[in-house]
Amino acid sequence: MKTLITKIAVIFLILSIVSCNAVKRVEDDQLLLTRNNIYVNGEQEKDETLKNLVLQHPNSSLLGFHLKLHIYNLATPKSDSAYLAWLHRKAKREKHMINLLSEKQVIELGRSVAGFNNWLKETGEAPVIVNEIKAGKSRERLNLYYNSKGYFNNKVTYTVDSVPNKKKRGEVNYRVTTGKPYFLDSISKRIESPDVDSIYSRYDSRMLIKKGEQFDLAHFEAERERINSILINSGIYQFQPNSSIRFNVLRDTLTANEDYKMPVEIQIDNRHERVGDSVKEIPYKIHRIKNVNIYADYTFGMDRDSLDSISYDKFTIYFRNKLRYKPKALTDAVAIAPGNLYREIDRTRTYRQISNLNTFKYPNIEYLYENGTNDTLNTNIYLTHRPKFSLGLNTDISHSNIQDIGISFSTSLISRNVFRGAETLEVSARGTVGSSREASNPNDRFFNISEFGGDIRLNFPRIFFLFDTRKFIPKYMLPETRISVGSSFQKNIGLDKQSFNTILRYNWTPSFQKKHTFELVNIEFIRNLNVDRYFRVYQNSYERLNNIAENYTVDPAYFDDNGNLLIPSGTDQFTRDALSGAITGLTPNSDDFRSISSIDERRRRLSANNLIFASNFTYTKNTRRGASDNTFSQFKTKLEIAGNVLSAASQLIKFNKNDNGKKLVFDVQYSQYVKTELDFIKHQQISRQGILAFRGFFGFAIPYGNATNIPFSRSYFAGGTNDNRAWQAYSLGPGRTDARNDFNEANLKIALNLEYRFNIMGSLNGAIFADAGNIWNALDDVANEEAIFKDFSSLKDIALGTGFGFRYDFGFFVIRLDTGFKTYNPAEQMSRRWFRDYNFGNAVYNIGINYPF
Repeated sequence: MKTLITKIAVIFLILSIVSCNAVKRVEDDQLLLTRNNIYVNGEQEKDETLKNLVLQHPNSSLLGFHLKLHIYNLATPKSDSAYLAWLHRKAKREKHMINLLSEKQVIELGRSVAGFNNWLKETGEAPVIVNEIKAGKSRERLNLYYNSKGYFNNKVTYTVDSVPNKKKRGEVNYRVTTGKPYFLDSISKRIESPDVDSIYSRYDSRMLIKKGEQFDLAHFEAERERINSILINSGIYQFQPNSSIRFNVLRDTLTANEDYKMPVEIQIDNRHERVGDSVKEIPYKIHRIKNVNIYADYTFGMDRDSLDSISYDKFTIYFRNKLRYKPKALTDAVAIAPGNLYREIDRTRTYRQISNLNTFKYPNIEYLYENGTNDTLNTNIYLTHRPKFSLGLNTDISHSNIQDIGISFSTSLISRNVFRGAETLEVSARGTVGSSREASNPNDRFFNISEFGGDIRLNFPRIFFLFDTRKFIPKYMLPETRISVGSSFQKNIGLDKQSFNTILRYNWTPSFQKKHTFELVNIEFIRNLNVDRYFRVYQNSYERLNNIAENYTVDPAYFDDNGNLLIPSGTDQFTRDALSGAITGLTPNSDDFRSISSIDERRRRLSANNLIFASNFTYTKNTRRGASDNTFSQFKTKLEIAGNVLSAASQLIKFNKNDNGKKLVFDVQYSQYVKTELDFIKHQQISRQGILAFRGFFGFAIPYGNATNIPFSRSYFAGGTNDNRAWQAYSLGPGRTDARNDFNEANLKIALNLEYRFNIMGSLNGAIFADAGNIWNALDDVANEEAIFKDFSSLKDIALGTGFGFRYDFGFFVIRLDTGFKTYNPAEQMSRRWFRDYNFGNAVYNIGINYPF
């Protein structure tokens, strides 16, 4: 710890010395901007909204150090002339350089010097010089901001002050005197169109501007958006909100300082359209849809008169030669219906629903007036189909605690409109070949481990269920049914295994923020192929068992020539003898006996085949509005129940049982549990380039009925690049145990992550993080007291890791390097838990793709 503090002190000392050159490129009559201070009614204001109104900001800094500014200062001004001046400073220097290199290379050297200087300037950041013109414009923006909040008598001034004892450095101080705010008085309306007036009157109780509230321009803009949304979704076609909606405030009241009240009039004018040299006023009317025409095979410039057509459910579908799609599949994707009011939301939903089919390119929708009418519309929807088949191919290189290097590939073939109902069929194959020093390699092959698998997925753009779900899940929610079947085969990975899975999944999206996923059937069968390798894979368990065996009188046939238990014969025989009481001195009440029992229980659990017959429901809410939105939250909850269907079937069908009385299906004990998860993510932008990201996770899986534990594939682990980064994956917990197993897992998990993200330069970003959490066993068959979550006192075993990281943003993905330090380690004794391994020698280095949460 002292060594780390000394290193940090030395670093900051060096940075302090370097920072003396910050004003290297600042002229004598200039000031480097160091700070903007905003005072509102005498109190300093630190609101980011106000700071963002100021046009000039100090140079960016990293922990108080202006890295970009110093990089810029390293560049030589006018590098071309500087290089020539250096070259000619001594009479024979140019000649010597030409003799040493060549005339061409001397010229290229000058270009390289200029290029390097340009790189320094582009990577760095020029000093921000106090600009009084920009300061004046910032003052005007602050004045307008407070006007928009109802402080119409506000006054804003600014001063530029030099920083005491700091050469050529200055700060700008803005001082705002708000005065008294104005409040809304009576609110009236004047609407020219009778149709608009009748629509607005039905919703005016939801008005966003109210009598008695302080004037706020944002509320008026929100009211404009509300009025626009109501009208364009109630039959008003071609509504012009910016020119038709006006809010009239009686200006003479702004000079009456007695009551500070402002009457407001909401005015909605008719539409104006230019016809030739004149402007024509057109009253807004309620429009209805008469005909909806769907062009199923549209190509640019096609002759629409030569197309065939059919009528279906009041829609007209045009096609060429033969209609490729079932009419219902097309009409179900269209939210615009003949006879309905014009509604802009129906157009938006139609775009989403057609795009969601993954069968057509982005559609084109147009509205045309019916001949001889001014309130009836025809709708034309032009669909251009995607190719019938598409092929994808992906490759990847990976490294993990299982394989030293792995090369994976995947390919998928998508077939669209399989049954003429816009269904998609996807057939995919994936494979990984890798190298592992731990795997048996008798032939000395480099690629000695492998995994291959494939999936077949069939997607339907509707819900298939026992009853009609359209009342509960209408088509604008983008309902989808997915049926998938998959299998994978592993060799020389763990115990080797085969897995088979079948899923029947329903998805629907009620809004842009909310999504529901319901897996009615999720069946997974896992068969371990090489259970005799258990103690070769789980070396920690083997070493514990081997160390215990050395302390007792045991049949020598159980050991190899080096005195180690043979795998699997020696380990199996020793365990059997120990648990049956056949070894002298090894009693059931001893610690060694309990350890052997625990090791054997884990071996049987991890080497047993698994049958999981589950159903689950997932609800997700995400408030993010786009990739540039850095202030949002995401909440996800999941409930999974497994084994109940098989348990109910066992009342009708007699299942076989194992020695422990557990029921078997195809000679496999099926799992039975209930599992719940809560996952919350919050991102908050706290500065121009600073984001605070938080994640909280809680998961608990409770076995019951036919099971006393949770299958490995459904259990939780801690550590790794997306969890607690101070521990490697599977190496933390359970509880206060010290990674006693090679792959530590449990059925209860708590995880908390906090990360501050900031920009360093260009596409290089940094982060400081703190990760807390652990896993425990609870309500299962684990007997180790150190691993069990008993009550709230077990929370003292939550591990804490802190660290820093770098991220390089390539645009379409981010490469991440994080360094985590064990700050609080529950596996240590209570007096040694804090900062015991807080150094780079014991740090964990994580490489990941994209952000951890």
